[in-house]
Amino acid sequence: MPEEFTYAEAGVDREVRTKSKAALLALKETYKLSKYGEVVQLPYGNIFPVGDRYLDFVIEGIGTKVLLAQLADKYDTIGIDGVAMAVNDVIRSGATPLAVVDNIHAQVSNPYLIKEWMKGIVKAVTEAGCLVPGGEIGDVADVIKGIAAGKGFDMIFACIGEVFEKDIVFGNNIKPGDLVIGLKSSGIHSNGISLARKVLFKEWGGKYDPHDIPDGFSREIVYEVLEPTRIYVKPILNAAKEVEIKGAVHITGDAYLKFDRLMKFSKGIGFEFNNFKPQPIFELIQKTAPEVRGVIKDEEMLKTFNMGWGFAVVVNETDGESVTESFQKTGVNAERIGKVTDSRKIIALYKGKKIELS
Repeated sequence: MPEEFTYAEAGVDREVRTKSKAALLALKETYKLSKYGEVVQLPYGNIFPVGDRYLDFVIEGIGTKVLLAQLADKYDTIGIDGVAMAVNDVIRSGATPLAVVDNIHAQVSNPYLIKEWMKGIVKAVTEAGCLVPGGEIGDVADVIKGIAAGKGFDMIFACIGEVFEKDIVFGNNIKPGDLVIGLKSSGIHSNGISLARKVLFKEWGGKYDPHDIPDGFSREIVYEVLEPTRIYVKPILNAAKEVEIKGAVHITGDAYLKFDRLMKFSKGIGFEFNNFKPQPIFELIQKTAPEVRGVIKDEEMLKTFNMGWGFAVVVNETDGESVTESFQKTGVNAERIGKVTDSRKIIALYKGKKIELS
């Protein structure tokens, strides 16, 4: 048993992914094909002009969370995760989601499963305020397997949104002293699932049967991890009408490391986080890991999981109170979770320790 258990050992190697993504630079050659003007590069993606506005077009997946839906034999919420991952990405640029389309690969087009998938998708896009004009379901049994016979699937969602130039969140005017306001997550969301699965569930070498209820929990562990990703569209768009949002971060893969993208657009800044309120599921993962795999260090937790905050915005210090109140009005708990510094580093003050993340 290894002394330490990391995301890389669970199957997701950040360093390899970073090196692999260097190949994506080749896509810049296609920017010259933009028909209506120059592509605008932003911290977390690019937007392109069409008429008097820009379009933000993203594509996202749910990853191995689909395996948990199969493990629980529950399929009416997994579509929420797919929509949430896509629409939450679109709003980072200041864009309003207009439409979502899905591409579902299945072992077989099971009518019951499709009906259940659609329940989650319809619920999610209704909350996000956008439509689903189409999609695709393909039967690819030789490609898609599953832990439940005939119920293997994968879900990919694309979302397109629109934003006028005056509303674009460029992320290039962030200054030391600005505040970072976090919006509460609903739990683990759809990231770090590979690590969580291999610690928590016997199916993948972990501790628990899916319907075990660990001490301190009120429901089965599989449902705790399956809790859908929160959708932040309305809170963010409403807040943007009241204050200037200088940066917006969907805290997903790589967690608090994601803030380094803003550091590339606003030179000379760093971030210090001092307010984490992780739900019990995160503590359970870290506490259980040494029993079945190895120790997961605090640093690894902060680089992998949202630790209680699923989305964050950077605002002027004078706007901190008003933007927090705006979020609260839309039903999402929000708090100051950190500040912008001039350290050129990402620092977490966690459990009485100062942890340098990057």
